[in-house]
Amino acid sequence: MSAEDFSIVTDGESLRCQDSVLLEINKYKAQYEAILKEQKILRDGIDTNKYYAKEFKQRADEKKALSEEENKKRTKATQKEKERCRAVQEENTKLQKEILKIKEEMQSLDCKNSSLKKQTEISTAVPERKVVFRGNTKEGAHNVSFDVNPRIVYPMEGGTALITFEEKDVAQKILNLKDHLVQLGDCTISVQAKPIQFLVPSYVEMETQVCPRRILVSNLPKEEAEERVLDKLDIHFSKKKNGGGEVEDKDMLHDSGTVVITFVDDNIAKRLSDKQDHEVDFGKKKHKVKVTPFLNGEISQMKICDSECVRTVLLTGIPDIMDKDNLQDNLEIHFQKTANGGGEVEGIVYNPLGHTTLALFDEDSPQDSQSES
Repeated sequence: MSAEDFSIVTDGESLRCQDSVLLEINKYKAQYEAILKEQKILRDGIDTNKYYAKEFKQRADEKKALSEEENKKRTKATQKEKERCRAVQEENTKLQKEILKIKEEMQSLDCKNSSLKKQTEISTAVPERKVVFRGNTKEGAHNVSFDVNPRIVYPMEGGTALITFEEKDVAQKILNLKDHLVQLGDCTISVQAKPIQFLVPSYVEMETQVCPRRILVSNLPKEEAEERVLDKLDIHFSKKKNGGGEVEDKDMLHDSGTVVITFVDDNIAKRLSDKQDHEVDFGKKKHKVKVTPFLNGEISQMKICDSECVRTVLLTGIPDIMDKDNLQDNLEIHFQKTANGGGEVEGIVYNPLGHTTLALFDEDSPQDSQSES
């Protein structure tokens, strides 16, 4: 051991050294405590930051969820508003179409109204007829109705016959039997019974308008011949001084006793019908006739239905083996016998093979009839 390794320390120096160490220890202890305080502050700060970060995140999530919900509501409201706008546009388009349709209907009604107004200015537009009241009344006589009696032209094929019975039950019995053996002297023929069906109108609508070139002349002299009446009317209404013009055609309507006169030019008819009463020279004397407008009729709507002739039967398959009258008489005799399923015959028409015949069907309520043309 050398002398440099150890030295003698006095008590004073030892105390000073110890105090210095204690000071150092206290110093480091204070620093340590300060560090601990700082660490605690830092930990508290970290915890606080974590708490606030958690709170912020929670609030951010809530805000995000709320924002998404608001966006959904806004999107839904926008979509609903778009749908409402679309519905309004569709309704507007629909209303525009309805307005256009109403305008077209109003134009159509105006045209009809104008046409009806013209017709009301015709002074009833009917030929003059003398009538007298005989004291008879009828309930519901104010109701206006029209009956149309059909006249049906039926083309008959060769080797056929039409037979009409007085009772429809007899006709039905003949149809049910269908095949019939008819004795014609020494031979027998087989004929078939078939129903007669027509296509007839069940509903008819007509539109009328005043013809600008025709007039209807009524109240004609009955003692004059038809040709003379037509000639005198032609002469009278051809003269301009009588308000007339060049006559194109003239026609007598025998069912009503009136004459239709057609002019070459328009508007002559209106001028004559406005005056109504005209004095026509028939040679011996003048006679006052009445001129009214002529109405053209056009079918605007018609419905057709099937109709069966309940008392008339079509017989087919008739061979041409004897003259027409004898064969027709034999058919009538056969089908008039109750033993053959027949009954009282009202009428019969036979058309031999190779011939053409038109049968005319009229309706005479309650029974129908037929005639040959």
